[in-house]
Amino acid sequence: MTYHKDFTLPAELLEQVTSEGFEYLPTMIEVLINTAMQAERSKYLKADHYERTDQRNGYANGYKPKTVKTRIGDITFDVPQVRDGTFYPGALEKGLRSERALTMTLAEMYVQGVSTRKVKEITEKLCGTSVSSTQVSKATAKLDESLEAWRNRPLGVFRYLFLDARYEKVRQNGHIQDAAVLIASGVGANSRRAILGVSVSLGEHEVHWRTFLQSLVERGLRGVELITSDGHQGLKAARKAVFGGVPWQRCQFHLQQNAQAYVPRQGMKSEVAEDLRRIFNAPNRVLAESYLADTIQKYEKSAPRLSSWMEHNIPEGLTVFSFPPKHQQRIRTSNMLERLSREIKRRTRVVTIFPNEASCLRLITAFLMEKSEDWETGRIYLVFESSD
Repeated sequence: MTYHKDFTLPAELLEQVTSEGFEYLPTMIEVLINTAMQAERSKYLKADHYERTDQRNGYANGYKPKTVKTRIGDITFDVPQVRDGTFYPGALEKGLRSERALTMTLAEMYVQGVSTRKVKEITEKLCGTSVSSTQVSKATAKLDESLEAWRNRPLGVFRYLFLDARYEKVRQNGHIQDAAVLIASGVGANSRRAILGVSVSLGEHEVHWRTFLQSLVERGLRGVELITSDGHQGLKAARKAVFGGVPWQRCQFHLQQNAQAYVPRQGMKSEVAEDLRRIFNAPNRVLAESYLADTIQKYEKSAPRLSSWMEHNIPEGLTVFSFPPKHQQRIRTSNMLERLSREIKRRTRVVTIFPNEASCLRLITAFLMEKSEDWETGRIYLVFESSD
């Protein structure tokens, strides 16, 4: 089947999906990915089909069918070829990577004998067939090799560093425990975001954070001007040990949430939230500190615990005022990682309980690797001027 560079999805396909459900979804995916792969080949060759140009970088050589098992059944794609064999489209591989990691994790649970009937059903649904231990071992080893290489890749200059943690259920020695998943992202000198690292451990939190942050430095992370995170004590101690001289911005979103625990009455919560927004949205630090002083005094009698908490904690959320105003909106919270965490949750909740730390790390790394590639090749996140 041949696809034009300006191809659009046929209206009849959309109508079939609308009227008859997802039975026609595999056809739609086949058309879309085939079109994307052909566009990649044209870009690689620097010439469209039958186009004559001095910039041409080789010649097309037909298509090779490749059948892939997906969550919605087997789909056969037409993979574009070039004569010298140096081209392979990324559209197909990228779209299947995170799904492949999920499949391997579930299959591994089944093979290790720790799966439930539900997990077995999910595995068969995702894989489309039963999976042998040999297949799992080979596929997992190959996948782990590429994921480990990504986790250990060299870093470089990242001016803003964002840190966050989430927790996943992991089985260890017959017991179910909460494993901490540490994630670091940053904004580089190229003004784009990237996910810098991920680590999974059942160990003590401060030691885990310190080891994780040290690994970022060992991989070449440098030029950090600000770290944004929540106020977790283990993270705070590790941050001081590894990045002691780097300013810290306590996430304003988390501060808003933390403050609610000190509000004595339900009816006061919206008022307190509004007072905090007034502080955080001040045009400069001088006014923010003035608003904070007024707010501390306002609640001194009606909510003394809240007033005391604000005095000791809110200043940690005002560091951002020392940075360019055009950057402040995006570096004053760790919401970037909060959104990422929600996306991870949508994938890990299918598993419910991981059989070990390695399975958890495998699935989350595969997703983050794909996400980071999107960020690094996507739109500009922050614009750095020479004077910044």
